[in-house]
Amino acid sequence: MTTTTLPDGSRVPAAARPLATGPTGETMLHDDAARLRAAVAFVREHRSAATLLPLLLPGLHGTELESLAAHCRFAHAGLLLFPSDAPQLRDTFADCGLAADTPSHPSVVVRERLARRHGRDAAALDVRILRPHVPGPAGEARTVEVFALTVPDGSDLVPLAAYERAHDHEAHLAFALERPDALVLRGLCALLARYGARPDGGGYNAHEDGTVLYFTTPADAACGYRRLELYAPGEHRDVLDTHLAGSPAAHGHAETLLHLLTGAWTTQALAAFARLRLPEAMEADPSNTSGTIDTTSTVELARRTGTHPESLGTLLRYLAMLGVVTPDGEQRAHAGPEGFRLTPVGRLLRADAPGSMRPLALMYAGPFYRSFAALDHTVRTGEPAFDHLFGENHFDHFAADPALADLFDRSMAASTRMFEPLPGHPVITAAARSARPATVVDVAGGNGELLGRVLAAHPTLRGTLLERPHAVEAARRSLDAMGCAARCDFRSGDFADVPAGGDVYVLSRVLHDWDDDRCREILRHCARAMPAHADLLIVERLLPADGSPSLATAWDLHMKCNVGGRERTAGHYAALLADAGLELLDRTPLPLDAHVLHARKAPTG
Repeated sequence: MTTTTLPDGSRVPAAARPLATGPTGETMLHDDAARLRAAVAFVREHRSAATLLPLLLPGLHGTELESLAAHCRFAHAGLLLFPSDAPQLRDTFADCGLAADTPSHPSVVVRERLARRHGRDAAALDVRILRPHVPGPAGEARTVEVFALTVPDGSDLVPLAAYERAHDHEAHLAFALERPDALVLRGLCALLARYGARPDGGGYNAHEDGTVLYFTTPADAACGYRRLELYAPGEHRDVLDTHLAGSPAAHGHAETLLHLLTGAWTTQALAAFARLRLPEAMEADPSNTSGTIDTTSTVELARRTGTHPESLGTLLRYLAMLGVVTPDGEQRAHAGPEGFRLTPVGRLLRADAPGSMRPLALMYAGPFYRSFAALDHTVRTGEPAFDHLFGENHFDHFAADPALADLFDRSMAASTRMFEPLPGHPVITAAARSARPATVVDVAGGNGELLGRVLAAHPTLRGTLLERPHAVEAARRSLDAMGCAARCDFRSGDFADVPAGGDVYVLSRVLHDWDDDRCREILRHCARAMPAHADLLIVERLLPADGSPSLATAWDLHMKCNVGGRERTAGHYAALLADAGLELLDRTPLPLDAHVLHARKAPTG
């Protein structure tokens, strides 16, 4: 077994280093669990700052090493993991002997570094920090600092995760200052620089009131970790500003802004990919489970789709950068024509793919793309840009155009993954088990996708769908195709026409369309129709109370720009419910950052 010898004579397995590479530079530790075990072993086996610092900074010894080590202690080893969901992360912790219930809080520094490195919107990267305890060799209080970015299967973050696993940019060793004095902190930074450490970002984390300074270590460092962190409790703004001015990131702000400014190009590139039916032309079968991979040359794809080969290649190379397609490296190595294949992300733009998001691509690159060009009108006046641009609200505008109305209904259905757990909600299952047939009333139920899922899962339930006339006919066709229309009553009307006598009432993605006064009115109509025993389920995205990244923040801007509505916190919804004589009982998370809020009539007397 290969080992590393420390200055104190102890020998540590090389596997304890976070990144082991083969002769071709290929990363050997792909598995997150293996990487985490290596970090845990490192923390458990290494003794002190005095023994570790010379590994990171060759040449550091004598009184300067003693001075540096006297002011800081080895605190943790850090790494970035990419679980598919929270349960998987807990299982990985448990497998590595760490506390599965370790609390987390939002990252600031790593989130921004990832956004800058990959040209992403930082608000869309929900990076969490967890610090499970790991004792040192003499029982010292230490941790492993885990940055966790959830990457579900098929997510557009999969290429980002693969890149980060291969390069391990966030792996580091951290040393905490015992006495966070600004003068001492400046001196330590100068001493690190003298031995080859270079500023590499940092920041102030308000969630824990601490300042983080990152450094890269010299190329001849004798440790697998190539980054060093100094952590100082409190805010040290002057020191941080000086440090950041010397970081490579300080010269990358213009590049970051350019990535953000070209976001509109991404929207249109994805829509063009979908409109030209390129995903369908690239694969014969979207449900291919044989393990074979369809690779299509640009020349052949252009022939199939009637497109210009050179321009098509330019589009596909851009989409490859986004992880929508991937180039065929083997084909390129043999000097053949440039070829590409679909990724799981790109496959979602096929019209016939399960859970297809093609309608969303066309909607976001169509009417909503145009309305966002007038966002400054919304910010200036508080009025929807859509109304200003099209001369009417978006509901009336879509209703007057059958093709547009159909696209809108299909785009709403493209987010139905958030509905998948809803038929199993305790309120729904209790209604299905009641002694008498129970009725689920879907208020403004759109094309009936949600109600159809509920009725299909529970054959004893009946349904009532309330919608405007043009939507009712679409819902009737949808539920008939699902085999549920015979158990459903279809009502044409407005919110004032909420039918009485139901057992479960559902408002799915309805309240965020409206301002607070209209929401109170809608909720009062529901409350008047609800019998004393009835339940109300509200499906919405919730704004995080702590300001952490969420899809709800993006949709908050979208709703304001296009319909004059808004997303809200759980507390805000609780207040609206109370104004309508209803009480919020609990909330349950759903996919795509959604939640289901459960309410009933508030007790009287």
